[in-house]
Amino acid sequence: MAHPGSIVDVLEQPPHRGHETPSISDEKSYQEKHDVETATAEVESTEGILQDERDIATHVISVLDDPSLNPWTFRAFFIGIGLSAFGGVLAEIYYFKPQTVLVSLMFLAVVSYVLGIFMETFIPRLPYLRWLNPGPFNKKENAFAVIMASAAANSALGTEVLAVQRLYYNITPNAGASIFLLFSSQLLGYGIGGLMRPVLLYPSKMLYPLVLPLLSMFDALFEGGQEARRKLKMFYYVFGAIAIWEIFPEWIFPLLTGFSVFCLANPNSSAFSRVFGGSNGNEGLGLLSICFDWQYISGGVNPFTIPLKAQLSNFIGYILCMVVFVAVFYNNIWQAENFPFLSQLLFYQNGTLYNQTLILNSNFEVDPVLLAEQGLPWYASTWVVNLLATNMALGSTFTHLLLWNLNDLRAAWGWANPQAVNEWWRTFSWKFWKNDGMRNRTENKELDPHYLEMLKYPDAPNSWYFVTFVLSLVVALVVIYKTNSTLPWWGFLIAIMLATLSILFFGALYAITGLGFIIQPFVQMIGGFLHPGKPMANMYFVLYSYNTVTQAQLLLRDLKIAQYAKLPPRAAFTAQIIGTSHWSVLMNSIIDNQREILLSVQGTNIWSGQQPQQYNSQAIAWGGLGHELFSAGQRYQWVPWAYLIGLFVPIPFWVAHRFWPKLRLDYLYTPVIVYFIGWLCVGINSSILSYFAVGFLSQWWLRTRYPRWFARYNYIIGAGLDGGTQVMVFLLSFAVQGAAGTSHLFPSWWGANQGGNYDRCAYLT
Repeated sequence: MAHPGSIVDVLEQPPHRGHETPSISDEKSYQEKHDVETATAEVESTEGILQDERDIATHVISVLDDPSLNPWTFRAFFIGIGLSAFGGVLAEIYYFKPQTVLVSLMFLAVVSYVLGIFMETFIPRLPYLRWLNPGPFNKKENAFAVIMASAAANSALGTEVLAVQRLYYNITPNAGASIFLLFSSQLLGYGIGGLMRPVLLYPSKMLYPLVLPLLSMFDALFEGGQEARRKLKMFYYVFGAIAIWEIFPEWIFPLLTGFSVFCLANPNSSAFSRVFGGSNGNEGLGLLSICFDWQYISGGVNPFTIPLKAQLSNFIGYILCMVVFVAVFYNNIWQAENFPFLSQLLFYQNGTLYNQTLILNSNFEVDPVLLAEQGLPWYASTWVVNLLATNMALGSTFTHLLLWNLNDLRAAWGWANPQAVNEWWRTFSWKFWKNDGMRNRTENKELDPHYLEMLKYPDAPNSWYFVTFVLSLVVALVVIYKTNSTLPWWGFLIAIMLATLSILFFGALYAITGLGFIIQPFVQMIGGFLHPGKPMANMYFVLYSYNTVTQAQLLLRDLKIAQYAKLPPRAAFTAQIIGTSHWSVLMNSIIDNQREILLSVQGTNIWSGQQPQQYNSQAIAWGGLGHELFSAGQRYQWVPWAYLIGLFVPIPFWVAHRFWPKLRLDYLYTPVIVYFIGWLCVGINSSILSYFAVGFLSQWWLRTRYPRWFARYNYIIGAGLDGGTQVMVFLLSFAVQGAAGTSHLFPSWWGANQGGNYDRCAYLT
């Protein structure tokens, strides 16, 4: 299962219908009318109708602030730095998992809260040690620690570049170059994103809906009383139970990762393995398999948090994915049967692994003579379908938003008028030595009321972000030449300009709707046409463009958390800089100890090289052989054409809805459907059925039949499941799974088939 929820992480805005949004106090009618599906249903009642983003921001989250709460405490730094180290290491472990798994923000929040309460309770409040325990653990301390840990818990794309160089180019950059590479690539986005705060953070339209459950939980935890204690008790029970349970599917009884009656009935069938298998990485589609491992059920996005509307479109795409994959493979399209069913690697036409070093010269550029000797590489056909689906989804997103959300887009971009831009430029100053950070109150009605409450605190001036940007820019320019990246200075500057434009456009859509767009394939295509024959340059081009966009979005998201929690801006800036400085050193250990597994097609259900494999193969294909593989008349010409095709995908749905509105085609989100047609191209796919079962149980059955119970416990249970799982995965990775040395597999028995696939489907080499 690849990147669940990447196109739509949690929330998708509905078509604009004036003021028809129902009162959130009546959750059953709220569901029955199929209107906005947001995490705001966690709130049980409000007065009046939530008509726009400003109402949501003020009714779902408390606007009140207590300036006496101090985030600058030993507790906050201790918990934040500790969770940053934990989150950074865990993110690196998950990077080498057979399925993309993310560190849960809700989990970090609850764990930091529990640790804070523990320190408040058990550290003596002695006069000379008052700084260790200044009083009750408060919401601003919690937000400070969460933002710091969140900045560290996202695996840096720079580590992907370093991993690919070690695995496929036999290059081991020195420690200094690696540190400066990570420093520059992580902080470039922080600098650019910080300078765009007036347009991407302060207006009410910039809602950042994905953080609403987190802030609602903050309000609940710190409101005190019996309610908060009940929620914590539920969290403890779930956390402990799932932590103990994970020992079984992760080590003792791995058959629980994917239990398939079909595999057990016919363990020698290759067709059964491709269709019904899925307990190991790149094994099969996992049709009708049952997974009991929460690590893979939750994956990238917790099903407790995904609205029903998004899940329905996801499910339709999933069904289409299985149909398309099977049809492509068994009709031998792109010579599919010559290659593994699921793989991200490059192959010779006879199905053996492609040796890319044989077509590169000493400067890591494609040599035409060597290429003619080796021939062009081939993709596994299911991976081509994934590329087509991803590109079509990006194209269809623009048309879908224009057809279904035009009024919302007009309203949302209302701030981007000449008057607003002029006002921003008028107040912008590079003279940081004259800026104390204090701001004047303004009557601009577009500003977030939470932002207005923050005016009492000194801001982190634009100059801080500008200095961050300039330092990162200079360091990056030095790095690309000192590491022999083959990326010229002008290509690097184009990458920065492309990133800046993408942050402005995609950052606004992410802030307004919660949509997280995958633009990496598009950026790789641009880099390939700018620097043909240079796969290494393509990797660095993607690093300094796509990763910059991602980092800017994460910075702005965390600053919105700070704004909602009333955490002073300078505290938020400090937390982010400290957090993003926790670069994991675990990557080298995993590569050294699991190298053969990381280079293999399938890997295991514990370790997989699927992420560096796809990053490398894309760099070779687009960066080194873009013209030969993807231009008009070539083998994979339809991959770039998919952007254009995608523009037309939403139109039939929109036209049909105009004529037959009772079909409720407005309930479908076409980019999500299209994107998930390529969903099963990688990973452990036995978790899909369980993933949807949990999602529908939470977002349909519990939400409509037990709305109060849902509002009280849904997100707490989701956080507990993620938390207990991730702690146990962390412990097992070092104790028995070989993250830092030799792995210790559980002795082979019926429930632990150590010699093949754990679900006992045929192992296909």
